[in-house]
Amino acid sequence: MKEMVLVIRPEMLEELKLILDEVHCGGMTISSVMGCGTQKGVVKNGVNQIKGFKMNINLLPKIRVEVVVEDSSVEDIIASVRERVATGHVGDGKIFIRNIEDAIRIRTGERGSKAL
Repeated sequence: MKEMVLVIRPEMLEELKLILDEVHCGGMTISSVMGCGTQKGVVKNGVNQIKGFKMNINLLPKIRVEVVVEDSSVEDIIASVRERVATGHVGDGKIFIRNIEDAIRIRTGERGSKAL
């Protein structure tokens, strides 16, 4: 099993949810986060706005999606995200992949893939 952490543009969340549904992902955790990378938080007009306030804080809103999937699904998800979520501009996001040793469903005690 692998944990995939995808940091994406907020407007791409619905498309990502469709991709994960297509690979029968059993669940996801979604967080609203702020950050900067190569883009350094610079927006087109030079001013970032958060809830209507103009600020120069060098952070942009992103969505962080965490999923645990079977090893066999990882490359399909990566390919679909690259094809359907990428805009080709700086700030599209990142995908991080980690190994998951085990998963346990608290309610039933099921382990491994059955817990997903």
